Amino acid sequence: MRPGAAASRDGAPSRAAGEERALTSVAAGDRYEEPADLPRLWHVTLSVSGEEAPLKEVRRGLEQLAHDHPFLLTSRYAGDHAEIRYWEEARDLHDAAAVALRLWGEHRQTSKLPPWEIVGLEVIDRETYHQRIAEGYGPAPATPVGVHPF
Repeated sequence: MRPGAAASRDGAPSRAAGEERALTSVAAGDRYEEPADLPRLWHVTLSVSGEEAPLKEVRRGLEQLAHDHPFLLTSRYAGDHAEIRYWEEARDLHDAAAVALRLWGEHRQTSKLPPWEIVGLEVIDRETYHQRIAEGYGPAPATPVGVHPF
């Protein structure tokens, strides 16, 4: 143990706040592999639809959702449907999809969103997203950021 380092309950050294982790070496010829349980970035497109609602109310609700959750990149809307696109950090696709599927329902009351249902969900990893963009297909890059009509 380094001088001044605290020990954990099991006797192993523990880091103080702001202290860096020790580097580990890899033998020549070995490949470093990321641990499988680290979070990854997922591009999420959530589509919702339902009965016609006033455009001003739809826009205000989506703006409130974006204000409450600044991770939202862009939202597009019409009187009877909307699309929300954002990046989610999650361990795997299942976790990212689970969060996305809860987003509309959990924030419908607080953001005063229309009582629409989820009608579509796409969750793709960062590599696939960038590959699609490079090949000229798939969702266009999320610009301009914000809430916009279709």
